[in-house]
Amino acid sequence: MTQATPFHKILVANRGEIALRVMRTAHALGYRTVAVYSEADAGAPHVLAADEAVAIGAAPPAQSYLNIGALIEAARASGADAVHPGYGFLAENAAFAQACHDAGLVFIGPSPQAIRAMGDKAGAKRLMAAAGVPCIPGFQSENPADQTPERLTAEAARIGYPVMIKATAGGGGRGMRRVDAPGDFAAALRSAQSEAQHAFGDATVILERALESPRHIEIQVFADRHGQALHLGERDCSVQRRHQKLIEEAPSPAVDEALRAAMGATAVAAVRAIGYEGAGTLEFLLDEQGRYYFMEMNTRLQVEHPVTEALTGLDLVAWQLRVAAGEPLPLQQHEIGFQGHAIEVRLCAEDAARGFMPCSGTVQRWQPPPGLRVEHALCDGAAVPPHYDSMIAKLVAHGPTRADARRRLLRGLHELVALGLPTNQSFLARCLEHPGFAAGAATTDFITRHQDELLRTDDTAQRQASLLAAWLLRATQGADPAVHGPHADGQRSAPAPTLTHGLPVGLRLALNGEDHALRLTERAPGRFELALAGALHELQAVAVDAHQARCIIDGVMRRVIFHRDGAQLWLAHDGQAHAVEDRTCAATARRGEAGGDGRVRAAMSGRVVAVLVAPGEAVQAGQAVLTLEAMKMEHAHHAPVAGVVAALHAAAGDQVAAGRVVVEINPAA
Repeated sequence: MTQATPFHKILVANRGEIALRVMRTAHALGYRTVAVYSEADAGAPHVLAADEAVAIGAAPPAQSYLNIGALIEAARASGADAVHPGYGFLAENAAFAQACHDAGLVFIGPSPQAIRAMGDKAGAKRLMAAAGVPCIPGFQSENPADQTPERLTAEAARIGYPVMIKATAGGGGRGMRRVDAPGDFAAALRSAQSEAQHAFGDATVILERALESPRHIEIQVFADRHGQALHLGERDCSVQRRHQKLIEEAPSPAVDEALRAAMGATAVAAVRAIGYEGAGTLEFLLDEQGRYYFMEMNTRLQVEHPVTEALTGLDLVAWQLRVAAGEPLPLQQHEIGFQGHAIEVRLCAEDAARGFMPCSGTVQRWQPPPGLRVEHALCDGAAVPPHYDSMIAKLVAHGPTRADARRRLLRGLHELVALGLPTNQSFLARCLEHPGFAAGAATTDFITRHQDELLRTDDTAQRQASLLAAWLLRATQGADPAVHGPHADGQRSAPAPTLTHGLPVGLRLALNGEDHALRLTERAPGRFELALAGALHELQAVAVDAHQARCIIDGVMRRVIFHRDGAQLWLAHDGQAHAVEDRTCAATARRGEAGGDGRVRAAMSGRVVAVLVAPGEAVQAGQAVLTLEAMKMEHAHHAPVAGVVAALHAAAGDQVAAGRVVVEINPAA
């Protein structure tokens, strides 16, 4: 007879959108919730949404969200009797699950034994191979003697290049590197192990042969303590950058009913073999011949679970809570149905044009689009700290067909407003628009193969944004009498001095970091002529309120949403966000990360992981000189010029702010 384990108050050991997602279902089912928060998250939405909240430490994850003792103490102090780990952080940490059990708390997830068996990539591959599940050739051993650079280098040569280095405790692409040549292996290994150690507290890695152009297919499974197990179909997660998923969809364009049944049966047999309980996902690589190979199992709820919820109509968090309480699965395999098609995109605070560089900062304006499921923890003024993952929202579209879902998601991305820091909004839209994705042909090298197309600047959009920015920088110095539209509160702006009619005014601005020079002439109240790059444009102001404006440019009315803070202006127009700096006054001009003067500046706020050069050392242009960790990823900074290192302004372990000079190089003559 299985034992029921009722609980009443759930501590959510996570932050951001997944904490809110768990709380939403928990509240709907009548449970009370407890949030935990670091110093960086004291006023975060998940803290405000919970019934109670407990501070657990400083901003760095190791001192808060990865601090098992602090989390157990938070549960004790709040009277919580269950813990939901969300995903990331400690969600797949067997020691955390064990600590919850030892403290008398219900861990809403699999047993510590199952996490150890399947959450560890090396152990999971051995189990799957023993069960007859096809696995990619590779090398896995937790023995410290087998984790030396010498041994791993030898094993990589035995497997044959290209190879994948993967952190055994990892997930989300962290601690993972592809190596194409022996000469690159040592540096990639050091970086992968360092990233894994800081993200998961474990630097152990495995090696696998890299398959060329496979699809990444995962199977969602559920099991209960009554011996029942089933699958909820597949998700195709092939569109990735840095081995991190960006777009997920179901059903997969490459999976038919027969393959779905075979992969589902494999996944269910695997969880039955280890006595698994709760939600889990088995991940496979699928080659062009339809052969699939086990990669790993995620012993938790996945980021992309809303895709499966859209197709099945089920609440997977509710299933987690019921299974954890000892209830049987509410449905059997033959009762699971799939309706339509669903696609999810991950909105990340990152600069796609700069190698998908994570970005921290403040979300000045946030408006999620109507008609889509949007999971987020954002609002106007929300902080995006440098200590955590760069994903800030998920947008999910569901439709009768794949074409319907794709079209709805594109419309939603077009309507989304996320201003204040760079995001991948327009990059995601270009991925969805690409003929290869539209045809359902995307594989894991989709972004690498089409990167030039996907990152190509839209010159027309840049020109329109420059014209709008020039007008708004003048109009929002005070409300132009010709554009004194009502504010959001219905009040009208006070008129401000106008330009002297007929006299041109020179403007200089930086749009997304690129300088633009314009000339603006007011021909009549509210009517302007703008000269840009040798072309003349007519602009007629219609209305400006607190954060949106309308005008007519060359006969077409345009609407723009914006936020201004001094010389900084952010605007959203035609599905793209733009960052603008008024450089009409030369004193506001800024330098970038690194320039011809030999100064290397931190590209983002973060922690220095390694300094790779010493004062007096000769370096070549492009040589890595320092590694910075931000948002759980490591980022190499390179010498902008050849020369000699003159000074170091940071050491390993230092926290540095974006823009700070970290290395100075005297350029070679």
